[in-house]
Amino acid sequence: MNEEKNKNLKNNILSIGRLLWEKELVSGLNGNLSLRVDPGTILLTAHNTCLGFLQEEDVLALQLDGQLLEKGEISSENLLHTEIYKNFPNIQAVMHTHTPYTNAFFLENEKLVPQIFESKFYLGEVEAVEQFTPSVTDIQPVIEALKKNNVVVLRKHGVVAMGEDLFDCFLLIQALEDAVKVDAISRLYKQEKTPLVSSRIEKKYSSKKRAKALGKKKYILFSKEQIDRIVKLVNEDRQLRELGEKTKMTMDLAVKLNETGQTYTFSFENGKITKVGNNENAEFLVTAPQNVWRSVFNREIDPFVATTQKKMNLRGDFAKLSKWYAPCSRVFELWQQVPVE
Repeated sequence: MNEEKNKNLKNNILSIGRLLWEKELVSGLNGNLSLRVDPGTILLTAHNTCLGFLQEEDVLALQLDGQLLEKGEISSENLLHTEIYKNFPNIQAVMHTHTPYTNAFFLENEKLVPQIFESKFYLGEVEAVEQFTPSVTDIQPVIEALKKNNVVVLRKHGVVAMGEDLFDCFLLIQALEDAVKVDAISRLYKQEKTPLVSSRIEKKYSSKKRAKALGKKKYILFSKEQIDRIVKLVNEDRQLRELGEKTKMTMDLAVKLNETGQTYTFSFENGKITKVGNNENAEFLVTAPQNVWRSVFNREIDPFVATTQKKMNLRGDFAKLSKWYAPCSRVFELWQQVPVE
């Protein structure tokens, strides 16, 4: 390992640990942080350390195969970190905390559906993964949840976030803790349980079961049949027509499948699709791999959240697009009425 790079990464972990401590997102000896050094190596905080008062020797180099490269005792959550890096090659940082308000909320709820715009953009719906051991030993459910959202709750345990750097992870965990606090305060004002939060007793459906229950036909991803169906739904929707006219949503929006380069361009005039082409040089271009597009169309990932969390790539002026948030959200709702195989 490059010693200078290694030292800089360790210093980054130390500074983010202090930030978490100062913002009361960690306490005692809980939580752990890691950064990728190279494709096969990470830096991970040691066992039984306080993130607010880390020293350089509290951060240890670890290979993804589990071999410790420095003297010390590695975090008991080393499996959680190494498996995330193995499954997400582009991820550079992982953060695990035991944030109190979030932990309390998810003792009683399956998921959080934020209502504040900022939280909706960056968090989307946050789900909890059931845990049965003090350290994560069954990693696959966590990996599956992280495919949909870069921040996931481990019920009776804490939160895990992944990103391009530790500050990305910090922002997600802080946003989640704040969203949970807002939810709690709003319920105090309303003096009743909000209907916007999914109870633990609410029955959950997979995308396949949901499609079957609704009697929905499933389409081949990015097929002409799927696109034609989307256009029909969009142009027949009264709510979208009203929103499009009110906000004057006139633009070209292209969507592209990474693996094949297949592109569709939707030309909107006041919310109505007037033309469908194949030109990716549109004002807005959204690109993503097929697994992400599939999750979007099957209601597993919110497109806005996928964009802010960089699961999807948006080319274009996001500030301009956000002024059409209401009609765009309706467009995405209609997209998701056309599930894919």
